[in-house]
Amino acid sequence: MPYRKRDIAPSVGEGKRLPAGPETPVFCRAREYPAGTIIALHHHPDRHQLVYAETGVLVVQAGAGRWVVPSTRAIWIPAGMGHKVSCIGAVGMRSLYILPQVIAHPPASASTVSVTPLLAALIHAAMEVPPPYRPDSRDGRLMQLILDELQMLPVLPLHLPQPTDPRLQAIGRQLESMPDDPSTLQDWAGRLGVDVKTIQRLCARELGMTFGQWRQQARLLRALEQLAHGEKVIDVALALGYASPSAFTAMFKKRFGQLPSQFFH
Repeated sequence: MPYRKRDIAPSVGEGKRLPAGPETPVFCRAREYPAGTIIALHHHPDRHQLVYAETGVLVVQAGAGRWVVPSTRAIWIPAGMGHKVSCIGAVGMRSLYILPQVIAHPPASASTVSVTPLLAALIHAAMEVPPPYRPDSRDGRLMQLILDELQMLPVLPLHLPQPTDPRLQAIGRQLESMPDDPSTLQDWAGRLGVDVKTIQRLCARELGMTFGQWRQQARLLRALEQLAHGEKVIDVALALGYASPSAFTAMFKKRFGQLPSQFFH
């Protein structure tokens, strides 16, 4: 169902400077946002951020990509990377802020990761830990366990790359506004005045995937947003151009490893 957007400026913990010194390797901030809230573009120059929605779904623009982040997932944002956050439904946001030097081999780019039940419980507990804290205290050991868990998180395919070439951007705008558009590569080549191989090369170079994979990913991420709103699988499947709910369900499970009905649980 439709919801009203509410733009807000970054608040403490979402602005350029964070309220903890270098003696605090990781800390957590918790906030509740109503449906439709948009957190304006901002960045954290001194800390990595793990953004986790304990409830609700986030859509995050970070770097050259767009991610859909349900409550069983989180997004890793490297220090210094600009990002904008939109809330699909009411969101309980939990953010971890991590000094770069305390975590070995972090993802170099924004990435969606799985949140295990253990990590979810640790983040929930970390909400009650105010910085600073002593490393040898119970709070310090809790935060160290969080760092250990972060090293083990698998990266998940919830990312839609954003092209810089204006021809691909035109295709991307159409996929965004009409995800059920059945236009083929030949159709787009005719509209853009180029040959098919040009579009294929652009997709490989800028997106790291084929045109078909890009369109499929755009549809599946839109499906996540619609399912998060409570829409029925049959309605989502038909709205995104799938021939039947079973075809959509098969593609969804192949990509995400779960049925649509299981994904948000």
